[in-house]
Amino acid sequence: MTAIVVTPLARMAEMAVKHRTREMVSLLAQGQQFHRPAVIDKARHLILGMNDITFAGTANLVAPQESHVEQIIDFARVWDQSAPVLIHCWMGISRSPAAALITVLALHPDQDDAVLANRLRQVSRYVTPNARLVEIGDHMLGRGGRLVAAVRAIGRGADTDGNVPFVLPLRPSDDVASN
Repeated sequence: MTAIVVTPLARMAEMAVKHRTREMVSLLAQGQQFHRPAVIDKARHLILGMNDITFAGTANLVAPQESHVEQIIDFARVWDQSAPVLIHCWMGISRSPAAALITVLALHPDQDDAVLANRLRQVSRYVTPNARLVEIGDHMLGRGGRLVAAVRAIGRGADTDGNVPFVLPLRPSDDVASN
């Protein structure tokens, strides 16, 4: 099964090894330090510096930008899909799930946004995808507001300590792998 592994930073290495990922997207605050797992190809590791905010940056905070989403889309489109890709952020519940939705739709634009958002909710009751990333992704992928509406429809996720990695299949028919 080709899929996206979404995880918090604290479980990134464990999930990379468990799911045999070789490619990774990191969405963390600029300058946040971490070690890339050895199983991840350095050339296939996208690092995006942004904060988990939904408004234009204030003070030292960096809001998600079109350039960030463009890089996610470009990264997704050259992913060979021979192994799952790992996407992580600090808690694994906001920026990385939004990036996972963008990745799926960049690869499979024929998917229904509501079905995709509901599938995301089925694999994780905790996610609350970053609204700014979703809005930018919706616009850049020509979704006409459908992705934004679908994410709003699934609502805010349940409270969590952020220790809840999950796997999002690329297609509805793919089996959901265990975390």
